[in-house]
Amino acid sequence: MSGKDESIFSKEALMGTQAGKDIMKQGLLRSKGYKQFNQYKEKTEQDFHGFAQRFVMSLHKAISADDNPSSTIKKFTDEVGSSELAPTDNIADIKARLSNPDVLGDRVKRILNSNFVKMTFPVFNALYDGSSEYFGDSPSEEKRNAVIDGHIIAIDLSEPMDRIVDRDEDLEYLEDYKFMNPYILAIARTKIAQGGESVLKAFEEGFRDARIGQYIDVKLKMKPASISDENMTECYKKYRAVMGTAGRNMALNRRPLSDIFHLGMAKAGECVGCGNEMEDAIKNNAVKVPSWPLYYALNTGDVRRGFELTMAKSELYLDEAKIALDMLPETFQLRPFLEFLFLTVRHYNQYWYNELVRRAPFAEFQKKVDDVTK
Repeated sequence: MSGKDESIFSKEALMGTQAGKDIMKQGLLRSKGYKQFNQYKEKTEQDFHGFAQRFVMSLHKAISADDNPSSTIKKFTDEVGSSELAPTDNIADIKARLSNPDVLGDRVKRILNSNFVKMTFPVFNALYDGSSEYFGDSPSEEKRNAVIDGHIIAIDLSEPMDRIVDRDEDLEYLEDYKFMNPYILAIARTKIAQGGESVLKAFEEGFRDARIGQYIDVKLKMKPASISDENMTECYKKYRAVMGTAGRNMALNRRPLSDIFHLGMAKAGECVGCGNEMEDAIKNNAVKVPSWPLYYALNTGDVRRGFELTMAKSELYLDEAKIALDMLPETFQLRPFLEFLFLTVRHYNQYWYNELVRRAPFAEFQKKVDDVTK
């Protein structure tokens, strides 16, 4: 398995969830899904370093060549509608610091250390290959790398942006992240454009929807008590749009696979979002604002019940993702891969829910929820 914390997929962790036991059973039986998934996991473990190097080199080139970074940053913050993403430190000093490839490499390594990046890298490779086989495409390694790299980089952009807004991680590097963001987006766009006009158009539409979700997320942080089912659904556009669009473009925006991949990846992304909220609650010793656990806790008056209902919500998302499997053409060869993938997503969520129950911080969480929503 792949993830930010590999211990989640250790033998001991897998034994602790029903999904994990099913994963181990498939591994022992060497099921087709396990073999396909393991093949891509091993391949992308070998390829990830090369991707990271390409990312750092592109970023270093873009930063070094920019004679007016202040203007670049201003255009970016205007586009995303968030002035708080602009650096407050001296821009010339930040540029000088990040012009050192070792320093820049460190910052990239930090933001690549993300569940969404590490869990999706093998998935995008598999979806792209499955789509190419289905459509009978002529192989082009350059185009393949560009489209996959571009979407992984676009997903990675959400990491520094979230850390800047949440202020819960890498506080000493946030000014560097603010400087890097515009260049990360530009690199993603350039690479994705190599997939063709319709691929770039799909990305731009997805990025716009993701910004809407991020905007609502920020507003709810300011007024936690205003949380509702409707605005949480809109907030989750940040997962749905980014992951769904990436899925769509692994088929180079060609139906039927573009729509099927979009549904599967969008709903799987929302499902993982629920698990991420449980993981963050443990990491930060508080219910995340905003989050499904907060919404359910406010309406039931019971934080523990809030997490139980969040698990139920995650299962609904996953059930919707599985509908995509039933839409796949019979000739599509990687359905077992996707079935196994969804099993790993279920384990991820079950693992963090079990950790919450084991640690039982619910009384402390309840007090903090009551304080933050007064």
